[in-house]
Amino acid sequence: MAHDAEVVVVGAGLSGLAAARELVARGHDVRVLEARERVGGRTLSQPFGKDVIDLGGQWVGPDQRRTLRLIEALGLETFPQRHEGKKVLMLGGERRVYRGTIPRVDLASLLVMQGTLTRLERLRQEVSLDAPWESARAEGWDAETLASWMGRNVPARGARALLEIATRAIFACEPSELSFLHFLFYLNSGGGLMRLAEVEGGAQERRIAGGAQQLAKGMAAALGERVVLGAPVSSIRQDAAGVRVESGARRWRARRVIVALPPALAGRIAYAPALPAARDQLTQRVPMGAAIKCVAAYDRPFWRERGFSGEAVSDAGPVRLVFDDTSHDGRQAALVGFFLGHSALRYSGQPAERRRVFLERLAAMFGPEARRPALYVDQDWPAERHSRGCYVGVFGPGTWTGHGAALRKPVGAVHWAGTETAREWCGYFEGALEAGERAASEVARALGE
Repeated sequence: MAHDAEVVVVGAGLSGLAAARELVARGHDVRVLEARERVGGRTLSQPFGKDVIDLGGQWVGPDQRRTLRLIEALGLETFPQRHEGKKVLMLGGERRVYRGTIPRVDLASLLVMQGTLTRLERLRQEVSLDAPWESARAEGWDAETLASWMGRNVPARGARALLEIATRAIFACEPSELSFLHFLFYLNSGGGLMRLAEVEGGAQERRIAGGAQQLAKGMAAALGERVVLGAPVSSIRQDAAGVRVESGARRWRARRVIVALPPALAGRIAYAPALPAARDQLTQRVPMGAAIKCVAAYDRPFWRERGFSGEAVSDAGPVRLVFDDTSHDGRQAALVGFFLGHSALRYSGQPAERRRVFLERLAAMFGPEARRPALYVDQDWPAERHSRGCYVGVFGPGTWTGHGAALRKPVGAVHWAGTETAREWCGYFEGALEAGERAASEVARALGE
């Protein structure tokens, strides 16, 4: 069956929906094709006991202006992520308790860490957000991993451990997988390492009451029947008449297409003519990060009763990061935690074992009550067919300098969106919205606006 639209958007995550929303507001005929039977991409909210929880993207920061405007436009409410109280650091097999932003380590490591943060703050500002590969020191920075850079520049083991913890928490990958240039670009995109890592004033400052997937659902509701679910795109063909997009037996003809998918998923589509080598190679070189998100609900917030915030980080073991996930009205106490990087890959596909391991790690952090949740659920993002991982695509060494120019550059009538293509807040809701709006503007100009 053939359909016609002026523009077809592939992907009904935040970026694709933002692109469609912008184009419809400009008077264009748009269709959004989504492989899943739901909208939202890497956001996923579901009822859980007395609450609606987020099993995907969750937090909003005070500098994420597009996201906050969308929240207001949809009539949603936010509430603060709880962070008051003592925090837990699992370091070298030892449990340490601390307050503030930087965990307690030995004095030498603390001094090295402060110096490293100052240096990274300076270096990240040298990286262009428009064209990271054109930065003065791009070639050298992109030729090594964050792990190799730390090995040469962060001599204190405690400081390296803290930086590794932050890397896994922010990127959901190992420092050995991450280009140092991309690390600096990402820091610059989000305003610095501390802004990415912090709760108050940072990227984890607030949560959305009722779940973050409401952002996508709200935009999709306004688009109505323009959004087509259960339509995985298999091929995109360009010819003199425009573009033909195929999903099973269904076909859409359009003048322009926006592919709003991570590079790793965009590369699974068949293109005719074939993509230019640089773009094709890019899709092969930006794998998804690996994250499994787990939520355990309890009859009472026992950690708060002992003065703990619910925050914990670990340099080893399968569970690397934990936050208080209690509902905004306080009716349901909960903790949320993550398997990240190699540990996520190890426990992907093992639901019973990762539940056991997760609860054991919570018990080591906060006490034996953690072993007995009233409810438990998790989301295995690496095993999710239409995501293949989370949170975001990972740029390894050589990717930016060898293929970065192809990231946002249209290929004929095909344009690219998705949070991986954002200048600011790459990897976050904000980046997804920015990228969608940028792609929509490109298409509008191409259509003669």
